[in-house]
Amino acid sequence: MLNNMAIFDVFKKKKTASAPLSGATAGKGKKEVHEVKPPAAPAVSKPKKISGQAYGVIKRPHVTEKATDLTSQNQYIFEVFEDSNKNQVKKAVEDVYGVDVVSVNIVNIPRKRKRLGRIEGWSGGCKKAIVKIKEGQKIEVLPR
Repeated sequence: MLNNMAIFDVFKKKKTASAPLSGATAGKGKKEVHEVKPPAAPAVSKPKKISGQAYGVIKRPHVTEKATDLTSQNQYIFEVFEDSNKNQVKKAVEDVYGVDVVSVNIVNIPRKRKRLGRIEGWSGGCKKAIVKIKEGQKIEVLPR
């Protein structure tokens, strides 16, 4: 018959041996309790500090042929939300990508009137930020 209290032994702390026993008393009915340590985790580099505000500023990277040509000059283009400004864009890019931003230029692209037959409408405009980063640093916009 099982002891009902044996179930709660799982929650008890195990006693550890403070010092090894001498030769005469080492083998006489006393069990040595060894503490099992989990394997050490590998050293991990510092995680990026991504604030929640960074995702409220940057929508997506703007990937076009002209934008990929600008990467040779350390400039990257991002679509940003309409109410964001240069300081917010700078902090967001530094937080998300971990680079040093030198300058930010912002371009407002206006919406345009479109027509297909008798149907008229508008194409959506957007706000783009051209971000120049420090020489020697790189942002991988498209993960491989």
